[in-house]
Amino acid sequence: MTLVYAHRGASARFPEHSRAAYLQALADGADGVECDVRLSDDGEVVVIHDHTLDRTSDGFGPVRERTLAELRDLDIWTWKGVELPEGAVLADQLLTLDDLLELLLAANRPVGLAVELKHEEPQEGPALEDAVLSVLGRRGWTPHRSRLANVDVSFMSFDADAVGYLLDVVPGRYLCQLVDLEYEAGTERLADGSVGIAGPGTDYLAAYPEQVRAWIAGGSRARVWAVDTAADLYASLAVGAQEITTDDPALIRSVLAGLPAVGPREPVGVG
Repeated sequence: MTLVYAHRGASARFPEHSRAAYLQALADGADGVECDVRLSDDGEVVVIHDHTLDRTSDGFGPVRERTLAELRDLDIWTWKGVELPEGAVLADQLLTLDDLLELLLAANRPVGLAVELKHEEPQEGPALEDAVLSVLGRRGWTPHRSRLANVDVSFMSFDADAVGYLLDVVPGRYLCQLVDLEYEAGTERLADGSVGIAGPGTDYLAAYPEQVRAWIAGGSRARVWAVDTAADLYASLAVGAQEITTDDPALIRSVLAGLPAVGPREPVGVG
């Protein structure tokens, strides 16, 4: 079975990381959701991708220089050019990690949560990792199973130091080393099996499919991102990827539903 993770929620339809995007992902039947996390000025773990606010809000400057209250005052919706769903409230769209956990816990079905830790400056140290673990711990999460009620938690980063820090706390099977053509640090942990999930981008997969196959053959799971076309999906399935991260979980699930229930296949067609 191929698991479908919603990349920043159903971000093809609604603004990435918004409450509406995650609710839509659950409605679309996503097996899990992915989120990026950063720290606010007052140490809260907020769900946002970019280092700065400029692209996805009416604010500007580094996320790290705003308090949570200041971040909640921003409009993170209008840039996408879509209407709010009926009943949705603009002020509720920005999420903390704890907000997202609450939303997933209310899903009343098993769901995965892939938390990507974003780092720009090495001197930041492990403050973000510690804050994330603290948020989870307050909810009753424990690292040995990395599960919180119905929510299975895994952790991802391009930053090999962040993955290494978490490896001292969390079993490697719950850790994902992200790689693409520009960032290949940490692949030795995939080679030796200390980290259990390989996270290649579609560009890396296209360039090095045999490497991804080798990681899978060595016992790793592969979580390919961001798979938004049928062609990328078929390429992922061809190497045996067990997990797909996509902006459009409804589309990918519909394509998967139309495929025969067989093992890895060669890419066919173009989507």
